[in-house]
Amino acid sequence: MSVRRVALVTCSSVRELSDDDKPLLAELWSLGIRAEPAVWDDPLVDWKSFDAVVIRSAWDYHLSMEAFGAWLSRLEALGVPLWNPAAVVRANADKSYLKELEAAGVLIVPTLWVGKEDGANLDRLLASRGWNDAVVKPAVSANAFRTSRVKRGDPTGQAALDEILAHCAALVQPYLDEIASEGEWSFIFIGGEFSHCVLKRPRSGDFRVQENHGGRTERRAAPLELLAQARNALIAGPRPSLYARVDGVRRDGELFIVELELIEPMLYLSHAPGAARRFAEAIKERASAPRPSPKL
Repeated sequence: MSVRRVALVTCSSVRELSDDDKPLLAELWSLGIRAEPAVWDDPLVDWKSFDAVVIRSAWDYHLSMEAFGAWLSRLEALGVPLWNPAAVVRANADKSYLKELEAAGVLIVPTLWVGKEDGANLDRLLASRGWNDAVVKPAVSANAFRTSRVKRGDPTGQAALDEILAHCAALVQPYLDEIASEGEWSFIFIGGEFSHCVLKRPRSGDFRVQENHGGRTERRAAPLELLAQARNALIAGPRPSLYARVDGVRRDGELFIVELELIEPMLYLSHAPGAARRFAEAIKERASAPRPSPKL
């Protein structure tokens, strides 16, 4: 049997993968899988030469959605197995998927949905819900891109919303004090099974928990009641998934979902011994499966 080849998809700013994903390379090679980083928009990559393509640190996809969508379609046309699958990625690219989770009974952070052409007045929106402190974010984004904390009566909030609406729809959500007091929980699933849990906290004076914004992350035992709710969110979302991260905030004992990350989430493999190995084994299983026929 020939050696299986797997591409771990990244972006040009981290061509050799993120530090968190690098151990995955060694684990895959130890399993007899020839794995290598590949930048998703590099025209020199021969995608059909891979037995599987796994999206990892493609953190700039939201800046070039048309090109990214074309890349997904190209892999489909070539019959190259992509994880997560293109249909799942498309469904997860716009945060409107949260509406579907809510319709399925999943608790999400209360959200006002603002269309690109709505010409919304932020102060009126906040007043309609009794929110004085809120967060505005694009419907299509990653790593807190164009995400701002805003306050009613502050004109900079309207400017932040207008900047988003110049490009895409927006979400307006109440700022949750629990972000600062406890943090944001992340539940990582590999092959549909729970793997590990981390708690992310923002730096002092900020609300963003991402490490590139000064946030800090630590491994935590998963509270069972929160894990059950995270699993329900995963089940209600697009499937199948090789990897997933469910982010949420605990309030009054309930997990309010912030995101169900199915495209390029950091999986915090370095925070959980054995996680990189579990991920590598799940990738090997999929890379060894029969390859679908190319679309004509």
